[in-house]
Amino acid sequence: MVAVVALVLVVLVGLMWVMQRSVIYVPLIGEPPAASEVIEGAEDVRLDTEDGLELGGWFVPPRGEDREAAVLVTNGNAGNRESRAPLARALSAEGFSVLLFDYRGYGGNEGSPSEEGLLADARAAADHLAERGFAADRTLYFGESLGAAVATGLAVERPPAALFLRSPFSSLADLGAHLYPFLPVRLMLWDRYPVAEQVARMEVPTSVMIGDVDAIVPAEQSHAVAEASANLFEEEVLSRAGHNDAELIHGPRVIEAFVRLADHAL
Repeated sequence: MVAVVALVLVVLVGLMWVMQRSVIYVPLIGEPPAASEVIEGAEDVRLDTEDGLELGGWFVPPRGEDREAAVLVTNGNAGNRESRAPLARALSAEGFSVLLFDYRGYGGNEGSPSEEGLLADARAAADHLAERGFAADRTLYFGESLGAAVATGLAVERPPAALFLRSPFSSLADLGAHLYPFLPVRLMLWDRYPVAEQVARMEVPTSVMIGDVDAIVPAEQSHAVAEASANLFEEEVLSRAGHNDAELIHGPRVIEAFVRLADHAL
């Protein structure tokens, strides 16, 4: 019996080792529709990465009074940019220009996702905004879940005016150990995403949005990110909000918290 259990564990660890990125990254493969079909006034854009990929994105102009500031949205691990259309509409209505884009392997893009690759994709998105005239001090990063880790990694290299993290984990290793306590996750992972470690050494004004019943990223890990931040502006907790609840993705309190951060930073 012991030998059988040991064999099963070895096989399970081996499978997880080989398949780990297919567990972490869950893209929608098909290309989204044209931007203007989903968001009035939005335009399709192409982003060129440093390693030769071309990524699809949508640029959404502001509605109403233009704040002359841009929001770079870094998505979570599932779906594609079409899934973030309600968020873009809400931010646009507050006067922000918004850039939505899909990582490599997502939304019809070529390539395979990885920590290094997603960071390169985010750099390409920041480059696109710079080409449109949005300097770093007029750009804010909005990262959700895994995208919070991508935004934080980008902020280390290219500090924005402010950093908004929705449902961040403290590190991918911490999250993996929580979700798979029976596996040696910390030894297995190729991608690390050390969010709490990174926010501790940057002076960018940072807000953290947390759902207190988040079943995917434990609230205590998001709290740990807030506690580690060297320049925490605000920590906002939504009661009875789960990871994929609309209230936590693009609800009024999320938008209000983002606007408060922008008003503070710009």
